[in-house]
Amino acid sequence: MRIHSPTGPVDLHLTDTDNGRPTLLLHGGAGPRSVAGLGGLLAPDRVLVPTHPGFAGTDRPKWLSSIQALAGIYQDLLDELDLADVLVIGSSIGGWIAAELALRHSDRVTGLVLINATGIEVPGQPVADIFGLSLAELADLSYHEPDRYRIDESTFTAEQREELAGNRATLTTYAGDMTDPTLLDRLAGITVPTLVAWGASDQICTPTYGRAYAAAIPDAHFALIDRAGHLPQIEQPQALLDLIHSFTGTHADLLVAGPAQRPARR
Repeated sequence: MRIHSPTGPVDLHLTDTDNGRPTLLLHGGAGPRSVAGLGGLLAPDRVLVPTHPGFAGTDRPKWLSSIQALAGIYQDLLDELDLADVLVIGSSIGGWIAAELALRHSDRVTGLVLINATGIEVPGQPVADIFGLSLAELADLSYHEPDRYRIDESTFTAEQREELAGNRATLTTYAGDMTDPTLLDRLAGITVPTLVAWGASDQICTPTYGRAYAAAIPDAHFALIDRAGHLPQIEQPQALLDLIHSFTGTHADLLVAGPAQRPARR
């Protein structure tokens, strides 16, 4: 799908179930396959899963080079599709993008689910430096049971190696060291119901980091997921799905009402 951004056109690879209430599902640095299973579980909602330009072999315009710029693209996407009452779910940098999208105060976004989101700076809780790690080493930080998900890069085809290198280069371009020193303070501007879900065994962004994320967002709810690391949608998908359903059920009136009808938050 071509997005007509004010900065320039962007060709966006997008899967869209085109049925029910819209959910925008944003992947992290592990790529779109890392959220594919969760997208399937969210049915019968309408689930839109874009591939961030530059990931999975897709093209990225040179000017599209920051998390905030990506958030702008997804605002343009919601505008072009004329979607309202959108629940935005983001994993890792996808959570960071989701937070930035909510901070743009789009009337189309009425709820957030941030899953082990990156982006903030928390004293004493640095985001792990993942860029020099092999996939096997990265698994140690990412999973509660890393041996179940460890990948042997020596078995990769040339095409798979090229895609992995492209993903890492794109992640560096968008996210830098995975933090924005301004984001923590700006999170106070989020005005939609927010769930911050966190894998208890995450060693990329610790649960302490996650609690700081939730504490910075007015009225956000923090939930810890046992026996999961940085990608609970892979290790504990049903537990995460139950949290999402509980959250949307609790806030059903607010999520459906939209920003214009939502009572002021204190």
